Amino acid sequence: MAIDVDKYRKKLKGNNPRFNMVPFIDILFTILIFVIVTSSFQAADTSSSGKPQQTESMGPSDYYLIPVAGLETVTVNGVNVSNLIKDSSIAVHTRVIDEGEIIIKPKNKMIIITTPPGMSVNEAVKSPSNI
Repeated sequence: MAIDVDKYRKKLKGNNPRFNMVPFIDILFTILIFVIVTSSFQAADTSSSGKPQQTESMGPSDYYLIPVAGLETVTVNGVNVSNLIKDSSIAVHTRVIDEGEIIIKPKNKMIIITTPPGMSVNEAVKSPSNI
């Protein structure tokens, strides 16, 4: 008895494998639901003022350094205090950070500071070498 190999090859070429997507999607959704249910989510703390938190190792400080790459100009209430820039940074009083306004323009290499009422320009910013 002879085996018809050509007929078998034609039969194999005619069979297109099928993949049933319904069970696959069901399994993916089941895994997704499991991951969501077992995960724990925490809300972000939005009460932060953006000012770095002080630790005991840092010590008390009334001024924080604000570095800007290539800083060239610093104005406080319209007064140019660029002479206080040291190593592309300036020391700004914490009260200015909390109550005033600081606009940093890195493309222009400048910082514009508006102090809170009653604060002098000399008190608002200092050279980093003087703190």
